[in-house]
Amino acid sequence: MSVRELVVLGTASQVPTRHRNHNGYLLRWDGHGILFDPGEGTQRQMLRAGVAAHDLNRICVTHFHGDHSLGLAGVIQRINLDQVPHEVTAHYPESGRHFFERLRYATAYRESVELTEAPVARDGVLAVTGDFTLEARRLSHPVESFGYRLVEPDGRRLLPERLAAHGIKGPDVGRVQREGVLNGVTLDEVSEVRRGQRFAFVMDTRLCDGVHALAEGADMLVIESTFLDADVRLAEDHGHLTAGQAAAVARDAGVRHLVLTHFSQRYSDPSEFERQARAAGFEGELSIAQDLMRVPVPKR
Repeated sequence: MSVRELVVLGTASQVPTRHRNHNGYLLRWDGHGILFDPGEGTQRQMLRAGVAAHDLNRICVTHFHGDHSLGLAGVIQRINLDQVPHEVTAHYPESGRHFFERLRYATAYRESVELTEAPVARDGVLAVTGDFTLEARRLSHPVESFGYRLVEPDGRRLLPERLAAHGIKGPDVGRVQREGVLNGVTLDEVSEVRRGQRFAFVMDTRLCDGVHALAEGADMLVIESTFLDADVRLAEDHGHLTAGQAAAVARDAGVRHLVLTHFSQRYSDPSEFERQARAAGFEGELSIAQDLMRVPVPKR
């Protein structure tokens, strides 16, 4: 059975709290598992969330600040300890290759798994599979940072009333799907385009073109909202977003489900992030991320 969901492993920004681990997010996409920004403690959070090393096919690091990458050493070693039987691909900013290498070989261990490094140097497509295209866009942060976007290919949705009008039923429905035409009736005449789902992951950044490009038309947008709106100047100085800014991006991009995360330890009331997101005019589904939360990707 196909599953498309976000498993939230950690939601803190620079400093973890009693209730928030450093960052970590697993996207389950049918048979694929993509781990984003494994901060310190991710391996333990995976255990608590029921996520196994075998579930990982890709690791995507937005940038090399510690709260987004210090968990790499433990996750990589666990992948090898558990002898994951498939290739695992790691994407990260090219400029941080030396950081990745240091974390990959932080201590001695026995390598048993094919871990392929595929660093990101510019905007564009990183990988194309039969199930999705993975893209990256540059963000605006004191160190080089990239956001990620997953796009499912468009499909087709059969329309029962059109099938009935042309007398197509039973096994013939499968035939017109497979062959594209049946007794002069084309697939286009009895179906419509079903737009593929889109998922976007935006971490530490100011507002920039990359943020808007990643968010455009996303069914789910996972985005940092480190600060509340009263601290917008602080957010700008440190290369971050406020709750209102993140929500306005989602509003303008037509996002269906907005997930706010990466919260500063200075705030004790998470409901204020929701209030400010709604005040910014976002009317879609909204989740204020909590550790170990599971958020389904909206169905089409």
